[in-house]
Amino acid sequence: MPEASSPRAGRYVVFFLVAFLLLVADQLTKFWIRENLAVGQSLWSWGIFKIARVPPNTGGSFGIFPEHTLALVIVSVVGIAFIISYAFIIYRRYPFLDSWLSRVALGLILGGTIGNLIERVLYLLGRLGGVTDFIHIGWWPPFNLADSAVVVGVILFIYTLFPLAQKRDQSAW
Repeated sequence: MPEASSPRAGRYVVFFLVAFLLLVADQLTKFWIRENLAVGQSLWSWGIFKIARVPPNTGGSFGIFPEHTLALVIVSVVGIAFIISYAFIIYRRYPFLDSWLSRVALGLILGGTIGNLIERVLYLLGRLGGVTDFIHIGWWPPFNLADSAVVVGVILFIYTLFPLAQKRDQSAW
């Protein structure tokens, strides 16, 4: 009988804990913004950084693909299925891809994807106007915690691949 402290259990704990905590933080911040700020109202501003509610986003992260919500829902579901498949199956075939940092990265991507998926599905059901964005930095399009978690998670995951590329280059000599 495997113990709860086994490496396999630890892998899942880190992965799902990061995803869960990110999802909760994302949903709570979006809910708070929707309940306390009118569209166009700002909570505070400091230099180029501002927290303000903008019209709901019916597209993808950072406003790309507006009005393509159904396509984004499908892509999100496929992405979630792939990430969960990776967590339970693929890493076994490619153990060199498994690290603490890659688990955190994939947890961020999973939590962020689910966070925005929830609001997209609610939009399709007519319960929300779209995804709630509220973080503004300079000229960059408004975004939310889920968007930033996906971007940071992708960057971290790519970073975990660098040692593999270096090993491959060295073995070519």
